[in-house]
Amino acid sequence: MSLLRSLLATALLANALACPAQQPAPGQAVATFAGGCFWCMEPPFDELPGVISTTAGYTGGQTKNPTYEQVSAGITGHAESVEVLFDPAKITYARLLEVFWKNIDPLTANRQFCDSGTQYRSGIYYHSEEQKRLAEASKKALEDSGRFKQPIVTEIVAATPFYRAEEYHQDYYRKNPIRFKYYKYGCGRAKRLEELWGK
Repeated sequence: MSLLRSLLATALLANALACPAQQPAPGQAVATFAGGCFWCMEPPFDELPGVISTTAGYTGGQTKNPTYEQVSAGITGHAESVEVLFDPAKITYARLLEVFWKNIDPLTANRQFCDSGTQYRSGIYYHSEEQKRLAEASKKALEDSGRFKQPIVTEIVAATPFYRAEEYHQDYYRKNPIRFKYYKYGCGRAKRLEELWGK
């Protein structure tokens, strides 16, 4: 975890335990993505018509009910991630994938911008065979596009239990807009995304 982010998180004085995410209601679907800092992965999805909500949390690990301190230390196997609840009648999973790719660095393993470690790996965690098919197709299309000379290292694996992060992490960019902007630009995220994807 970067020193910058560690200082920001510590200043918030949160100690709530994570809890498992809720199941989607009829007519809703869920998608799970990891793209480094979950503070930065909620905004791109929240602004999409058809997205009902986003939840910051942890997935892909072995420990039940992991805390932020455990995950950020890299001892649970989890990745910081976001769970996106959406209405498939209003937005497609393919569209969510498009937004996901353009908000991550798919070329760097176990790191996103200034945050390094397996807990900051990028990943797509599918909840159905159809999501798996679409995710793999989107990755192949990106590889075939010739945009990048380096291999794409983003993992595509079946979803495992997702644990909601502590409340102070939820909608961080809305609760703490100044701190969020400072982190996003100080971490080099905005600059690197522009290098990869353009403005």
